[in-house]
Amino acid sequence: MASEVAQSRCLYIIGAQCTGKTTLVNALEDAFSQGELSAPAQGVLSKPVTIREVARTVLRDKHFSRDDITTSPSRALQLQMHILDAQYEAEQTATGPDTRATWYISDRSGLDPIIYAQLFVGEDAAGEMLASGKWEELERRMKAGVVMLCEAGCSWLADDGTRLMPTGPGEWMRIDDAFRRQLAVRGIRYTLVPNDMS
Repeated sequence: MASEVAQSRCLYIIGAQCTGKTTLVNALEDAFSQGELSAPAQGVLSKPVTIREVARTVLRDKHFSRDDITTSPSRALQLQMHILDAQYEAEQTATGPDTRATWYISDRSGLDPIIYAQLFVGEDAAGEMLASGKWEELERRMKAGVVMLCEAGCSWLADDGTRLMPTGPGEWMRIDDAFRRQLAVRGIRYTLVPNDMS
């Protein structure tokens, strides 16, 4: 099993809101489930676990709203720290002793709440999160994994009533740019999923 884990690279689908991340994760999950992607042919020995976006669960279970992100810096920081903790727990569970999986596809990453803390709370808040032991482990996994950054600016920006909506294209691209900068600063390699893919 240890050699299987060493050969398996986890996949992170990240980026600003409304960029097609969950759609891509669902398509990959369906392809693996239906055998369209043959895991052994890809050099992976097991079918992946899918880690669903943890932010929605945290919003609901911890009684936050998307408005907390933009109206209350202290609530925004609490929310982002809860999301970081939930991502850590989800990754631990995904490949823990109670599962046969050796890798996962993650709809988001530990970097996502750090980006939102940086933009909506401040650099000090992001720095506090970046200094945490949980982020250290999440970052190690991301560096060992495959990271796909879904580019903002696509045509399907729509309000679902739950997620934070950018106030316009400028803010949307500011979030996208923050992801790119932080990935570069942290030395996390990524592949860009262009916004014009259909």
